[in-house]
Amino acid sequence: MTTHLSRLASHAETILNGDAIEQFGALCIRDRRDGQMEVLLITTRETGRWSIPKGWPIKGLAPQEVVEREAWEEAGVKGRAKKRVFGYFTYLKSLEDGRQIPSFVEVHLVDVRQTKKNFPECRERKLAWVTPIEAATLVREPELKSLLRCLEKRSAA
Repeated sequence: MTTHLSRLASHAETILNGDAIEQFGALCIRDRRDGQMEVLLITTRETGRWSIPKGWPIKGLAPQEVVEREAWEEAGVKGRAKKRVFGYFTYLKSLEDGRQIPSFVEVHLVDVRQTKKNFPECRERKLAWVTPIEAATLVREPELKSLLRCLEKRSAA
């Protein structure tokens, strides 16, 4: 079985040359009626794997503003993103030309205020509201799994 780190290892030169890409991710959270925290996962368009909303830096927007925009476009979430970084994870981004390039994702928490059924990418993705522990079992990236487990510990405290 190929591990996440071994997949990234073949891209070490790209990373060392500074040719990796940077993205911003939205870790959308809300409380259920019973007080339990839920997080939002979405499927990626290319592979259908579970992840969080994320996107490219946008000139003139702060990272938390990019995160809020991505949460809306990819998941129909309206909310307030924290300015403070919650954490980071890496994955291999598949480009349109078939190449894969390492991406470093800066993750911000988003307190969800409202969700809409119709949003720009509603026909392209599946959404799932799950507990942080359930989410950690569904995503592939080890660092994202770790962030989700940290969120579970925080909500239990």
